[in-house]
Amino acid sequence: MRYYNPISGLALSDADHLARRQAGKHIIDIAIAAVGLMCIIPLLLLIAAAIKFDSAGPVFYRQVRIGRFGRPFTCFKFRSMVVNADVLLGQYLRANESALLEWSQKQKLGSDPRVTRVGDFLRRSSLDELPQLINVLLGQMSLVGPRPIVESEMTKYGDAIGCYLSVKPGITGLWQISGRSDCSYDERVALDTAYVTDWSLSNDFIILVKTIPVVLQQHGSC
Repeated sequence: MRYYNPISGLALSDADHLARRQAGKHIIDIAIAAVGLMCIIPLLLLIAAAIKFDSAGPVFYRQVRIGRFGRPFTCFKFRSMVVNADVLLGQYLRANESALLEWSQKQKLGSDPRVTRVGDFLRRSSLDELPQLINVLLGQMSLVGPRPIVESEMTKYGDAIGCYLSVKPGITGLWQISGRSDCSYDERVALDTAYVTDWSLSNDFIILVKTIPVVLQQHGSC
């Protein structure tokens, strides 16, 4: 298929057309993230104060995730767990077979002993994800895309890993509006693949709009 530049009238290849749309997506991401961060500074400060008051440890949680083209980046979130969360998780999973099975299937726990009181609220309301707007400004993430994964999760994608690595991970996406933690990991991979395959700016807009009621109603959050 051939497309035409409305200004020059010159024909564009599919690759050129896709590159232009992706450039538009990047500009939209940066603009919304910048305005969004400026508007929510009071909220960010309030959340930071609540985290510090509730439990010892840093305000932000940093974890290395895998981005576009397999490039690792530091993903920012508000800390929602105790500081020794990794050690506590290992102990909990060794003592609870059902929790170990749930973790192996979803990489999440419906009842997670590591989560703090404030952290539980932040997770249910998805407010813990707000610092990822910084990742969007840094060009590491997009507003919409697959859920950012850690390196150990790459094998779970199998042949679909190429789809994941072809785009930037997103703050929200098809997985987030389709059940989130209620979905199995295989369903999550299928949703990420479908997003990449059918990607368009209009689909991104629809996902953003649908994210609002999902977050407010706390569907599939944990």
